[in-house]
Amino acid sequence: MEFSTLATFFSGISFVGFGISCQTSAYMKQEFIRYGYDRQRPLTGYLQILGGIGLIAGYYFSPLLAMAAATGLCLMMAYGFGVRMYIRDTFLQATPAFLYAVLNGYLAFYYGGLL
Repeated sequence: MEFSTLATFFSGISFVGFGISCQTSAYMKQEFIRYGYDRQRPLTGYLQILGGIGLIAGYYFSPLLAMAAATGLCLMMAYGFGVRMYIRDTFLQATPAFLYAVLNGYLAFYYGGLL
């Protein structure tokens, strides 16, 4: 299996799960309050779900859709990393956001190259 395929499904499934968690988890509600973005939590969750679905659907149907979804998720996670640094979380706490930003940045370039 190619890395791009594995990365697409890993990220896509992860973000569908993150988005659902964002909508339903009391822990995530508290985290968004801690970040100072409690009002943006529902929108963030829906965008994560759409981004994850977009990655997987784009893999099968449209590199343009996959590129757009990966770009959106990359930007969301880069912003999330910045928020975590701004609120003075440790780099270790912010590492998942950073790694997902890098992974989705890679996917955006990969799918962009298929156009």
